[in-house]
Amino acid sequence: MNALVAVLIGILAATALWACLSVRIVRQFERGVVFRFGRVRPKTIGPGLAVILPIADRLHKVSMQIVTLPIPAQDGITRDNVTVRVDAVIYFRVVDPVRVIVDVQDYGSAICQVALASLRSIIGKSELDDLLSNRERLNQGLELMIDSPAVDWGVHIDRVEIKDVVLPETMKRSMSRQAEAERERRSRVITAEGELQASEKLAQAAECMAAHPAALQLRLLQTVVEVAAEKNSTLVLPFPVELLRFLERATTAEPEQRLEPEQRVGQEQRVGQEQGVLR
Repeated sequence: MNALVAVLIGILAATALWACLSVRIVRQFERGVVFRFGRVRPKTIGPGLAVILPIADRLHKVSMQIVTLPIPAQDGITRDNVTVRVDAVIYFRVVDPVRVIVDVQDYGSAICQVALASLRSIIGKSELDDLLSNRERLNQGLELMIDSPAVDWGVHIDRVEIKDVVLPETMKRSMSRQAEAERERRSRVITAEGELQASEKLAQAAECMAAHPAALQLRLLQTVVEVAAEKNSTLVLPFPVELLRFLERATTAEPEQRLEPEQRVGQEQRVGQEQGVLR
């Protein structure tokens, strides 16, 4: 009886040990690659419980999640001879777990090294203005450069982003002065265009008022009303030039009307004599 119990206990222990060595759990975002006696099995194991042979099989789990890999900042010289410091970030994921395990030893490190070389290459091929304002095109070019060798390793590059471009202090000051000069130029051009348009409108208004003198009087009255609307103690009214000319003609004609007829005749004779002498 004791021997039978010992045998049962041994069988249960062996079964438990076999279960511990042969049963694996693969999570939802993982895939299992099985090596049987060192040879890879073509079929991967999906999420859930996986049963393998304790001695013959080895299970390697590969994460299928998107991996975020920051690229360290790289110093480079642009095509227009400006020294910059650029860093980026890569988003990639595994699409072929077997090739990731078999074809490359450490796919994360391999992707990082390719990204460093590609980033230095893209810096040397680009100008400073492209790095600052046209990053979308550079991101696409960098993604293609990294994705070309990554496809052979079973990795797909989802996205590459240039995070920051650090410029030297001298270049920052030069760009600041350039931007300030550009803003000053635009301000002067806008002011000149406004003055030109205002002068054209004033010339049209002057022509209209010259054709219609009453419009000038109405404008004068409107100005007086606007000035009088304020709380002013003194009001200065401009005197019309036409009225001054009328008074001047009236004052010169009045002495001539006051002369007697004889005086007028004598004056006309004197004027005639003077004209004869002049001839």
